[in-house]
Amino acid sequence: MHTLHELNTAIETLGPAKIPSPLPFGRFIQDSKQLPIHISQEVLDEAPDEPMSFEFTEAGPRDKIYFDPSKTKCAIVTCGGLCPGINDVIRSIVLAAHHNYGLASIVGIRYGLEGFCPQYGHETVELTPRVVSDIHEFGGTMLGSSRGHQSAEEIVDALERMNINILFMIGGDGTMKAASKIVEEIKDRGLKISVIGVPKTIDNDIYFVTNSFGFTTAVSKATEAIRCAHTEANGAPNGIGMVKLMGRESGFIAAEATLALKEVNFVLVPEDEFDLHGPNGFLASLEQRIKDRGHAVVVVAEGAGQNLCAVNGKSGATDASGNPVLCDICDLLRQEIKTHFDNAGLPFTLKFIDPSYIIRSVPADPGDRVYCGFLGQHAVHAAMSGKTNMVVSRLQDNFVYLPLSLVTQKRRKLNINSNYWRAVLESTGQPIQMRNA
Repeated sequence: MHTLHELNTAIETLGPAKIPSPLPFGRFIQDSKQLPIHISQEVLDEAPDEPMSFEFTEAGPRDKIYFDPSKTKCAIVTCGGLCPGINDVIRSIVLAAHHNYGLASIVGIRYGLEGFCPQYGHETVELTPRVVSDIHEFGGTMLGSSRGHQSAEEIVDALERMNINILFMIGGDGTMKAASKIVEEIKDRGLKISVIGVPKTIDNDIYFVTNSFGFTTAVSKATEAIRCAHTEANGAPNGIGMVKLMGRESGFIAAEATLALKEVNFVLVPEDEFDLHGPNGFLASLEQRIKDRGHAVVVVAEGAGQNLCAVNGKSGATDASGNPVLCDICDLLRQEIKTHFDNAGLPFTLKFIDPSYIIRSVPADPGDRVYCGFLGQHAVHAAMSGKTNMVVSRLQDNFVYLPLSLVTQKRRKLNINSNYWRAVLESTGQPIQMRNA
């Protein structure tokens, strides 16, 4: 893995773009124009104390394109878990490809990368403006999704059979890694197929992407659950409301939702390990909060406290995407809270809320809907100009192209030494570190 100083932000192309763009108006972006963007510790946890400046390729239409629209066929595939806004991205790609460039055909691949493999029997669907006209009103993905590994060779075989020139891949870290393998197979065969990624992760953990689409919607829905947990906690003597939120390796949703609502008293995230027992542990801190105020609200990211689960027996198994199967930290916490409070002779009531599948399945809010629209349009602009092996994203306030090799290096995590995390802890009032020396 490269150090931050050695990162390469150059974008690959299939060849020189020679065809005049059919776009009737607007500002064309020159490939020679690079956007200098400062990267600080608030963006990446390994950034140095002084912000570093990198140059990124600005997203947008070019005055010359690589593909002849009348002969170009593209495919869209969605992979991994659901996330608010997927349908908005699909719709934006279809509308931009059809209305702006007049592509010959737009094909939807059903049920993730399985859709490329004949043995699964998933039929493709022709995507037109009429087909996608109202899909943004619904959550999920109209194409369906799946997890699991399919071979790059089999996928490229399918691209060749279908005469696909452009592949748009909407998915998370695993999908972007699969996209990289597909690009390598395409290169090995000497093919001219563009592969463009649109990063999708409700956990907001794509490296170098400051906000992934669907994140603000997820935070908004998470606050509804937290508000309910606060009401429940206030409605009983020594009431405890516990909310479990998404965040396997990164606690961004839990942290942002905590900042959005000031009722949270403890937020537990994967990046900040904590102890259960002892004078500085979570249980002692929770007991003190109950004695002081008579109620407490606890927000838990699903990947928090896995160090405690290891002690209590972690399976080591992985899911279809290769992610470690997490132990149920909230189940462990509820058992430990009961034991601790019973031993202390302190009666309590605990209400547990897990809104995960509700949050990830809702339609995008207006802010995410606008974001998804730009992502889809910029993905089409990139592909038509011959770009490949890249993702389109918003970095801070700028839409840019990022090489797949950059975003797949690692997962983005909360910097627990940042001012952002300090603000979270100030909001909750929890101890800065719930660990025993």
